[in-house]
Amino acid sequence: MLLTRRKVRIDTERMTLRPPVHSDFREWAELRSASADFLIPWEPVWASSHLSRKSFTNRVYWAQRSISNDTAVPLFMFRRTDNALVGAITLDNIRRGPAQAGTLGYWVGQQFARQGLMSEAIEAVVHHAFTRLDLSRIEAACLPENVASRGVLENSGFKYEGVAQSYLQINGRWRTHVLYAALRHDRRGRTLAGQV
Repeated sequence: MLLTRRKVRIDTERMTLRPPVHSDFREWAELRSASADFLIPWEPVWASSHLSRKSFTNRVYWAQRSISNDTAVPLFMFRRTDNALVGAITLDNIRRGPAQAGTLGYWVGQQFARQGLMSEAIEAVVHHAFTRLDLSRIEAACLPENVASRGVLENSGFKYEGVAQSYLQINGRWRTHVLYAALRHDRRGRTLAGQV
């Protein structure tokens, strides 16, 4: 099968979202390192090589293959005023056929949190998924106590759908997650998350 290289770039009001490239390594490693205490409680365990150049090179190649194979759209988020890397957002696990769905994951550097940047990125990626990728459903999951992540999803039009027991290993433990979804043609009205 011949892989075609697709260009993906999404511009929002304040940011440019684009796939990672090799020259992003230093800025990515510095941002992840500086934000480690902020990120680690919400993420799978970082391998000892997590911040290494080799690990990042593998990440870049994975991003290129994923976009070419239409299985994921991994994007770095750059603030346009100074071209600073602020975080990343990935539409992953793209399923075609009757599902036409994907799963959203994201992180933001600690110094860029609570500035509305992630809401802006989520809304842009969801719009791209519905209008350019012809997806019908975008799913997301987060830990019940991750109030910031739940808030950004709800403010971006995602609706609470339920709870998944032992859904992902986060920080070394199987953790229950709350599930959210955004639908291209959503007629559900507002759904309220129960006390989880």
